[in-house]
Amino acid sequence: MPRILLIDDDDKLGELLGAYFKRFDIDLIAANHPALGLEKLEQEHPDLVILDVMLPEQDGFSVCREIRRKSSVPIIMLTARGDVTDRVVGLELGADDYMPKPFEPRELVARVQNVLRRTGGREEPEEPGRLRFEGLDINVERRTVELEGGPLDLTTMEYQLLVLFASNPGRTFTRDEILNELRGIDAQLFSRSVDILVSRLRQKLKDTTRQPRYIKTVWGTGYTFVGAEAPSP
Repeated sequence: MPRILLIDDDDKLGELLGAYFKRFDIDLIAANHPALGLEKLEQEHPDLVILDVMLPEQDGFSVCREIRRKSSVPIIMLTARGDVTDRVVGLELGADDYMPKPFEPRELVARVQNVLRRTGGREEPEEPGRLRFEGLDINVERRTVELEGGPLDLTTMEYQLLVLFASNPGRTFTRDEILNELRGIDAQLFSRSVDILVSRLRQKLKDTTRQPRYIKTVWGTGYTFVGAEAPSP
Protein backbone atom coordinates (compact mmCIF):
# COMPACT_ATOMS: atom_id res chain seq x y z
CA MET A 1 0.00 0.00 0.00
CA PRO A 2 1.49 3.37 -1.01
CA ARG A 3 2.16 5.79 1.84
CA ILE A 4 1.48 9.46 1.19
CA LEU A 5 2.58 12.35 3.41
CA LEU A 6 0.27 15.40 3.42
CA ILE A 7 1.81 18.64 4.73
CA ASP A 8 -1.09 21.07 5.17
CA ASP A 9 -2.19 23.16 8.17
CA ASP A 10 -5.85 22.28 7.59
CA ASP A 11 -6.46 19.41 10.03
CA LYS A 12 -9.94 18.80 8.64
CA LEU A 13 -8.54 18.34 5.13
CA GLY A 14 -6.12 15.73 6.45
CA GLU A 15 -8.93 13.79 8.11
CA LEU A 16 -11.18 13.89 5.04
CA LEU A 17 -8.43 12.91 2.61
CA GLY A 18 -7.18 10.18 4.92
CA ALA A 19 -10.60 8.52 4.93
CA TYR A 20 -11.08 9.03 1.19
CA PHE A 21 -7.64 7.68 0.22
CA LYS A 22 -8.34 4.44 2.11
CA ARG A 23 -10.96 3.60 -0.51
CA PHE A 24 -8.12 3.35 -3.00
CA ASP A 25 -5.75 1.42 -0.72
CA ILE A 26 -3.60 4.48 -0.10
CA ASP A 27 -2.33 5.26 3.39
CA LEU A 28 -2.26 9.01 4.18
CA ILE A 29 -0.08 10.49 6.92
CA ALA A 30 -0.93 14.09 7.80
CA ALA A 31 1.28 16.83 9.25
CA ASN A 32 -0.16 20.28 10.02
CA HIS A 33 3.17 22.12 10.33
CA PRO A 34 6.28 22.28 8.09
CA ALA A 35 8.65 21.14 10.86
CA LEU A 36 6.40 18.19 11.69
CA GLY A 37 6.13 17.34 8.00
CA LEU A 38 9.91 17.26 7.57
CA GLU A 39 10.17 15.12 10.71
CA LYS A 40 7.61 12.63 9.40
CA LEU A 41 9.42 12.55 6.05
CA GLU A 42 12.50 11.23 7.85
CA GLN A 43 10.54 8.78 10.01
CA GLU A 44 7.92 7.42 7.62
CA HIS A 45 9.76 7.38 4.25
CA PRO A 46 6.60 8.08 2.22
CA ASP A 47 6.23 7.21 -1.46
CA LEU A 48 4.94 10.72 -2.26
CA VAL A 49 4.45 14.10 -0.56
CA ILE A 50 1.42 16.37 -1.03
CA LEU A 51 2.64 19.83 -0.03
CA ASP A 52 0.56 22.97 0.46
CA VAL A 53 2.14 26.26 -0.62
CA MET A 54 0.47 28.34 2.11
CA LEU A 55 1.88 27.09 5.42
CA PRO A 56 2.54 28.74 8.79
CA GLU A 57 6.06 30.06 9.51
CA GLN A 58 7.52 28.49 6.36
CA ASP A 59 5.93 28.42 2.91
CA GLY A 60 5.67 25.31 0.75
CA PHE A 61 8.39 26.45 -1.65
CA SER A 62 10.88 26.61 1.21
CA VAL A 63 9.78 23.18 2.44
CA CYS A 64 10.10 21.78 -1.10
CA ARG A 65 13.64 23.14 -1.25
CA GLU A 66 14.51 21.42 2.03
CA ILE A 67 13.02 18.13 0.89
CA ARG A 68 14.99 18.24 -2.35
CA ARG A 69 18.25 18.72 -0.47
CA LYS A 70 17.96 15.21 0.92
CA SER A 71 15.30 13.31 -1.02
CA SER A 72 13.97 12.72 -4.54
CA VAL A 73 10.53 11.66 -3.26
CA PRO A 74 7.77 12.76 -5.67
CA ILE A 75 6.02 15.99 -4.65
CA ILE A 76 2.57 17.30 -5.61
CA MET A 77 2.07 20.91 -4.55
CA LEU A 78 -1.28 22.46 -3.60
CA THR A 79 -1.96 26.15 -4.15
CA ALA A 80 -5.04 28.26 -3.54
CA ARG A 81 -3.98 30.70 -6.22
CA GLY A 82 -3.34 28.29 -9.09
CA ASP A 83 -0.91 30.86 -10.51
CA VAL A 84 1.27 29.74 -13.43
CA THR A 85 4.20 31.55 -11.78
CA ASP A 86 3.76 29.38 -8.68
CA ARG A 87 3.86 26.28 -10.86
CA VAL A 88 7.04 27.39 -12.59
CA VAL A 89 8.70 28.13 -9.24
CA GLY A 90 7.61 24.74 -7.97
CA LEU A 91 9.09 22.99 -11.01
CA GLU A 92 12.33 24.88 -10.56
CA LEU A 93 12.51 23.56 -7.01
CA GLY A 94 11.75 19.98 -8.12
CA ALA A 95 7.99 19.52 -7.69
CA ASP A 96 6.42 16.83 -9.89
CA ASP A 97 2.86 18.13 -10.23
CA TYR A 98 0.44 20.86 -9.10
CA MET A 99 -3.16 20.94 -7.92
CA PRO A 100 -5.05 24.23 -7.48
CA LYS A 101 -7.40 24.59 -4.50
CA PRO A 102 -10.26 23.86 -4.23
CA PHE A 103 -10.00 20.44 -5.84
CA GLU A 104 -11.98 17.24 -6.16
CA PRO A 105 -10.51 14.44 -3.99
CA ARG A 106 -10.94 11.95 -6.84
CA GLU A 107 -8.79 14.11 -9.10
CA LEU A 108 -6.09 14.32 -6.45
CA VAL A 109 -6.13 10.52 -6.11
CA ALA A 110 -5.77 10.24 -9.89
CA ARG A 111 -2.83 12.64 -9.84
CA VAL A 112 -1.20 10.69 -7.01
CA GLN A 113 -1.65 7.38 -8.85
CA ASN A 114 -0.32 8.88 -12.07
CA VAL A 115 2.79 10.31 -10.41
CA LEU A 116 3.45 7.02 -8.59
CA ARG A 117 3.18 5.09 -11.86
CA ARG A 118 5.43 7.57 -13.64
CA THR A 119 8.09 7.76 -10.93
CA GLY A 120 8.10 4.10 -9.93
CA GLY A 121 6.28 4.20 -6.58
CA ARG A 122 5.32 0.66 -5.60
CA GLU A 123 5.29 -0.49 -9.20
CA GLU A 124 8.34 -1.12 -11.35
CA PRO A 125 8.30 0.59 -14.75
CA GLU A 126 8.48 -1.58 -17.82
CA GLU A 127 11.75 -0.23 -19.21
CA PRO A 128 15.07 -1.67 -20.37
CA GLY A 129 17.49 -2.46 -17.55
CA ARG A 130 20.46 -0.29 -18.48
CA LEU A 131 21.32 2.63 -20.74
CA ARG A 132 25.02 3.32 -21.21
CA PHE A 133 26.68 6.26 -22.91
CA GLU A 134 30.12 7.81 -22.74
CA GLY A 135 30.42 9.15 -19.21
CA LEU A 136 26.80 8.34 -18.39
CA ASP A 137 25.30 5.13 -16.97
CA ILE A 138 21.56 4.84 -16.30
CA ASN A 139 20.44 1.76 -14.36
CA VAL A 140 16.68 1.77 -14.95
CA GLU A 141 16.07 -1.32 -12.81
CA ARG A 142 17.67 0.30 -9.77
CA ARG A 143 16.68 3.83 -10.79
CA THR A 144 20.22 5.16 -10.39
CA VAL A 145 22.36 7.39 -12.61
CA GLU A 146 26.14 7.74 -12.66
CA LEU A 147 28.04 10.57 -14.33
CA GLU A 148 31.74 9.98 -14.91
CA GLY A 149 31.61 7.11 -12.41
CA GLY A 150 29.99 9.11 -9.60
CA PRO A 151 26.34 9.08 -8.46
CA LEU A 152 24.09 11.76 -9.95
CA ASP A 153 21.26 13.02 -7.74
CA LEU A 154 18.18 13.75 -9.87
CA THR A 155 14.60 14.62 -8.99
CA THR A 156 11.95 12.25 -10.30
CA MET A 157 11.04 14.61 -13.16
CA GLU A 158 14.70 15.05 -14.14
CA TYR A 159 15.21 11.29 -14.04
CA GLN A 160 12.14 10.57 -16.16
CA LEU A 161 13.19 13.19 -18.69
CA LEU A 162 16.69 11.72 -18.92
CA VAL A 163 15.31 8.18 -19.41
CA LEU A 164 12.90 9.49 -22.07
CA PHE A 165 15.76 11.11 -23.99
CA ALA A 166 18.27 8.29 -23.51
CA SER A 167 15.73 5.64 -24.58
CA ASN A 168 15.22 7.50 -27.85
CA PRO A 169 18.65 8.80 -28.95
CA GLY A 170 18.53 10.93 -32.08
CA ARG A 171 14.79 11.55 -31.85
CA THR A 172 13.71 15.18 -31.59
CA PHE A 173 11.02 15.77 -28.97
CA THR A 174 8.86 18.89 -29.08
CA ARG A 175 7.98 20.57 -25.78
CA ASP A 176 4.40 19.37 -26.09
CA GLU A 177 5.54 15.77 -26.64
CA ILE A 178 7.80 15.94 -23.59
CA LEU A 179 5.01 17.23 -21.39
CA ASN A 180 2.55 14.66 -22.68
CA GLU A 181 5.07 11.89 -21.95
CA LEU A 182 5.98 13.12 -18.48
CA ARG A 183 2.82 14.70 -17.13
CA GLY A 184 -0.18 13.72 -19.22
CA ILE A 185 -1.79 17.14 -18.77
CA ASP A 186 -2.34 20.30 -20.83
CA ALA A 187 1.02 20.82 -22.52
CA GLN A 188 0.28 24.29 -23.86
CA LEU A 189 -0.26 25.71 -20.39
CA PHE A 190 3.04 24.36 -19.09
CA SER A 191 5.23 24.61 -22.20
CA ARG A 192 7.63 27.04 -20.49
CA SER A 193 8.30 24.49 -17.76
CA VAL A 194 10.05 22.15 -20.22
CA ASP A 195 12.84 24.65 -20.79
CA ILE A 196 13.29 24.99 -17.03
CA LEU A 197 13.41 21.22 -16.58
CA VAL A 198 15.87 20.70 -19.45
CA SER A 199 18.09 23.52 -18.18
CA ARG A 200 18.16 22.00 -14.70
CA LEU A 201 19.03 18.57 -16.09
CA ARG A 202 21.78 20.02 -18.27
CA GLN A 203 23.35 21.71 -15.27
CA LYS A 204 23.51 18.44 -13.38
CA LEU A 205 24.92 16.63 -16.44
CA LYS A 206 27.49 19.44 -16.78
CA ASP A 207 26.29 19.83 -20.35
CA THR A 208 26.59 23.03 -22.38
CA THR A 209 24.35 24.45 -25.06
CA ARG A 210 27.28 25.43 -27.32
CA GLN A 211 28.91 21.99 -27.31
CA PRO A 212 26.24 19.61 -26.05
CA ARG A 213 27.44 16.20 -24.97
CA TYR A 214 24.01 14.76 -24.19
CA ILE A 215 21.09 17.15 -24.85
CA LYS A 216 20.99 19.30 -27.97
CA THR A 217 18.54 22.10 -28.63
CA VAL A 218 16.83 21.86 -32.01
CA TRP A 219 15.95 25.51 -32.50
CA GLY A 220 12.29 26.15 -33.17
CA THR A 221 11.40 22.52 -32.47
CA GLY A 222 12.57 21.05 -29.17
CA TYR A 223 15.36 18.80 -27.91
CA THR A 224 17.22 15.66 -28.92
CA PHE A 225 19.59 13.29 -27.12
CA VAL A 226 23.03 13.12 -28.77
CA GLY A 227 24.99 11.07 -26.23
CA ALA A 228 27.50 8.69 -27.77
CA GLU A 229 26.99 5.04 -26.89
CA ALA A 230 29.57 3.61 -24.52
CA PRO A 231 31.93 1.03 -26.05
CA SER A 232 31.14 -2.59 -25.28
CA PRO A 233 32.97 -3.86 -22.17
